[in-house]
Amino acid sequence: MNLLAIETSCEHGSIALRCGDSLLERAIEGNAAHSEQVLPLIRVLLAEAGLAVGQLDAVAFGSGPGAFTGLRLACGLAQGLALGAGIGVAPVVSLEALALQEEGDRILVATDARMGEIYHAAYLRSSNGGIHGAPLRTVAAPGCCKPDDFAAPAGHWAGIGAAFGVYEDQLASHLGPRLLSARAQAAPRAREVAALGALVLARGELLAPELAAPLYVRDKVAFTTVERRARGGKA
Repeated sequence: MNLLAIETSCEHGSIALRCGDSLLERAIEGNAAHSEQVLPLIRVLLAEAGLAVGQLDAVAFGSGPGAFTGLRLACGLAQGLALGAGIGVAPVVSLEALALQEEGDRILVATDARMGEIYHAAYLRSSNGGIHGAPLRTVAAPGCCKPDDFAAPAGHWAGIGAAFGVYEDQLASHLGPRLLSARAQAAPRAREVAALGALVLARGELLAPELAAPLYVRDKVAFTTVERRARGGKA
């Protein structure tokens, strides 16, 4: 299996190339660098693996939720590469890819959505996913809200995502003892996007490139300067 994965939903971007049992990856720091570095780094990884784009079996990308420009970039590149190679695309929820980094069985994901809001989701680790089964089961689909309005599912959770650092006091107070731990430094990575994308490929569930799309969970994707200031964000 040769699968390329792109993850640029936040400022800590990365790409990964899965070739059989081996994995090559590169990190990209800073939102501004994503558009300049992603395609050249893809060429570097393909060259290191001795592969041409036409030898890929699929392209996976972190579909979000996340930064608007980063999601559009990843989706557009995945579509373009897949169209050129005549292969399918695997959109992967970035919050689910992030949840894979947490070893606990009950995982609460919360990332910084800017403008005083968070992106969130909750997952349970599957014990009987089977050969092509999903390692995680979604119990709360991705959403967006203010930290004080976050209604986590019942039970105790291991938290992961930047929001647990940016809104540490608010989330800790809001969730109380139900939050067992929090890894605020973790960000979605292409290696987990590749792992989940490989499952999509194995199940025969790839999308035609033109059908792939970012995952937007905000009521409104773009805001005016006045609206951003009203929400507590910078212009």
